[in-house]
Amino acid sequence: MAPPRNVVKIAVQMRDAIPQLIQLDQAKPLAAVLKEVCDAWSLTHSEHYALQFADGHRRYITENNRVEIKNGSILCLSTAPDLEAEQLLGGLQSESREGRREALRCLIPLASDMTFAREVISRNGLERLGTIIEDGDDLGEVLALSLRAFSELMEHGVVSWETLTIPFVRKVVCYVNMNLMDASVPPLALGLLESVTLSSPVLGQLVKSEVPLDRLLVHLQVMNQQLQTKAMALLTALLQGASPVERKHMLDYLWQKNLRQFIYKNIIHSAVPMGDEMAHHLYVLQSLTLGLLEVRMRTPLDPYSQEQREQLQVLRQAAFEAEGESLGAGLSADRRRSLCAREFRKLGFSNSNPAQDLERVPPGLLALDNMLYFSRNSPSAYSRFVLENSSREDKHECPFARGSIQLTVLLCELLHVGEPCSETAQDFSPMFFGQDQSFHELFCVGIQLLNKTWKEMRATQEDFDKVMQVVREQLARTLALKPTSLELFRTKVNALTYGEVLRLRQSERLHQEGTLAPPILELREKLKPELMGLIRQQRLLRLCEGTLFRKISSRRRQDKLWFCCLSHNHKVLQYGDMEEGTSPPALESLPEQLPVADMRALLTGKDCPHVREKGSGKQNKDLYELAFSVSYDHGEEEAYLNFIAPSKREFYLWTDGLNALLGSPMGSEQTRLDLEQLLSMETKLRLLELENVPIPERPPPVPPPPTNFNFCYDCSIAEP
Repeated sequence: MAPPRNVVKIAVQMRDAIPQLIQLDQAKPLAAVLKEVCDAWSLTHSEHYALQFADGHRRYITENNRVEIKNGSILCLSTAPDLEAEQLLGGLQSESREGRREALRCLIPLASDMTFAREVISRNGLERLGTIIEDGDDLGEVLALSLRAFSELMEHGVVSWETLTIPFVRKVVCYVNMNLMDASVPPLALGLLESVTLSSPVLGQLVKSEVPLDRLLVHLQVMNQQLQTKAMALLTALLQGASPVERKHMLDYLWQKNLRQFIYKNIIHSAVPMGDEMAHHLYVLQSLTLGLLEVRMRTPLDPYSQEQREQLQVLRQAAFEAEGESLGAGLSADRRRSLCAREFRKLGFSNSNPAQDLERVPPGLLALDNMLYFSRNSPSAYSRFVLENSSREDKHECPFARGSIQLTVLLCELLHVGEPCSETAQDFSPMFFGQDQSFHELFCVGIQLLNKTWKEMRATQEDFDKVMQVVREQLARTLALKPTSLELFRTKVNALTYGEVLRLRQSERLHQEGTLAPPILELREKLKPELMGLIRQQRLLRLCEGTLFRKISSRRRQDKLWFCCLSHNHKVLQYGDMEEGTSPPALESLPEQLPVADMRALLTGKDCPHVREKGSGKQNKDLYELAFSVSYDHGEEEAYLNFIAPSKREFYLWTDGLNALLGSPMGSEQTRLDLEQLLSMETKLRLLELENVPIPERPPPVPPPPTNFNFCYDCSIAEP
């Protein structure tokens, strides 16, 4: 018979005694359980004992946490927490150093338990530890153990950090500023001061005034990972408690002292793996540094500010100065203003008055700062960007200013500029510590990436938001790789082309749908021939329906129409001229015929004879994308039937259909999309009955054959 649900089977052990295996009734009071356990070992005064978990932190069992006792748990019988606290605190008052040291060693493992900590604190344990720390008679192990025990007890929050006295805090500061022989004391003192700074603004100001930044830099340069971590923790705590103006002064001073370079070389690239705590503090330092940009990000441009107007003129002149001087010489003031407005338009501002574009917050003045930084630090790239897009047609030009404003917003979102620091995050970027002016440098890479992606997508002004989405994905994916330097970031983000982004999107979508498992891929391969047959059939049916094409004259005038279709038996292409506005003619009325058997090859693009001999103008480029020709035998000569498709889709359908007639593979983009759509639909239909059933990566192994087959029934033996 199974035991009741509130009864658990556990073991209880005690030093120098045989363990007990008991059934613990969770409904029974804990005092009664202790009485039974003590009686089994013939122990009197059960109130002097308590149960603890035998593993982990040896926490005391109370009525509140006894539900954590599960079947198979191992408990141990120990001294009650009040008696244990009384005994250890008595040891702290021992005359001998060894007695105090032993009491502290026993106290520290128990200090993390809330029940024991309350007993110690209620007996003025913190005051006794504080006295040892303030007296400073022993600057070695006893002091280190006292600092650790004090911090452990304070972490429970029973006593507020604000209750600490100023002399006590100053004494702990002395341990940070002193050159001590015992290396374990400074990290503990730094950790205690960090908690004080984060919990008490008043005492935090005291710590800030008493602990010089130079002293923290000294601790950071010691090749001791624990000391470095605690020094960085106190540094970030001081920065978090400072006002924005003070924080800027502190960070400027730290960067002047080459803190960034030291972190990059000796902490990020250290031979010892970085701990989670240090990673969090570097994240906080990065967030606080980037947070200094928030003021500029939330400040709109002031159209009445002379300084800001001059900055805009510097931006314009850096791109158009030579041209503006030559064109503007001798012009009136109105003409000069008109010329400036036109140049600001060329620069990519949406309004002739750029102040109106920069009134938006975010990014406010931060976008102007980025543009100025790019124009001053990469003048050739800046001029090339602006002039290259100024010479493009209006529809295809990439607007520098508009792109810069949106890119600044994007970078602020990706880097969480102006957002409060997380208490647990560790997501810092090593590249941030490898480069001065990292935000502006990142912008310089991003704006050139925007221009590159714009050209890859052949974008127009209407595609601006779509391009920015791709750029956002490129930057986010590359930042997630945590490149260690700006050059590595530039290499990786430029390798992530628009085509690669599309491929990754497709791959991730397939992963989410579970269509990349080996069995699913095998199923898709088996379905492909059948589905390609369906696509081939659809293409040929489309050719049988026929299409109306335009003829291109020698002067590139599309002034005549002709109709072409495939016969129902797929043996003849029939075609002929027709008038605009009339319905498609009957198959029998088409005068010209081209037997499929006479067709040799299909030509596309520049290989077609009717577009090959012409120039490279834009109109010809558009024709290249829609042109195709069929070469065929005409007597002993080779002749061509030339087409200009009315649309890209018709181009794909006809070239696929003609390839199918010629026995060539159908390799158009439309075929790939159709095949993928059909494969996805068919695979989902086949797997409907397997919904929520995990599909293994590989088939289960076939078991070995049995040693004999005596279990088989011999059908040849007739039954009696």
